[in-house]
Amino acid sequence: MSTLARIGVAIDGGLLRQFDALAARKKYGSRSEAFRDLIRDALVQEQWAAGAGPVVGTITLVYDHRVRLLGERLTGVQHDAHRDILSTLHVHLDHDHCLEVIVVRGRAARVREVADQLISMKGVKHGRLTIASAGAGRAR
Repeated sequence: MSTLARIGVAIDGGLLRQFDALAARKKYGSRSEAFRDLIRDALVQEQWAAGAGPVVGTITLVYDHRVRLLGERLTGVQHDAHRDILSTLHVHLDHDHCLEVIVVRGRAARVREVADQLISMKGVKHGRLTIASAGAGRAR
């Protein structure tokens, strides 16, 4: 376990009140934990932007399964990316629409590439890639 270091931060009073309100809404136990969480998020975003680091995340898709060959094309991309995909969840939203959540792990650039291929397909009504740090584990 690493040692804790204390730092001092000078911050405008209005900004501090907004930060405290945010921390309260998100149920942080302390300013320190809220501050640490913001730092971790910024580091993950930087790692993702660089494209090289290991990440985990989800690709969320809402699509119209009636679009010709869409299901087959989505499955094809997923099979091509089988090393980067850990799991999928498929939900029937109504008679015509499906929700798919795909759990991914790998290098940030590769995960983004897979997400872009899936999200840009004709018939996908909405898609989003959400990235998190891979933590202590290594990406494949």
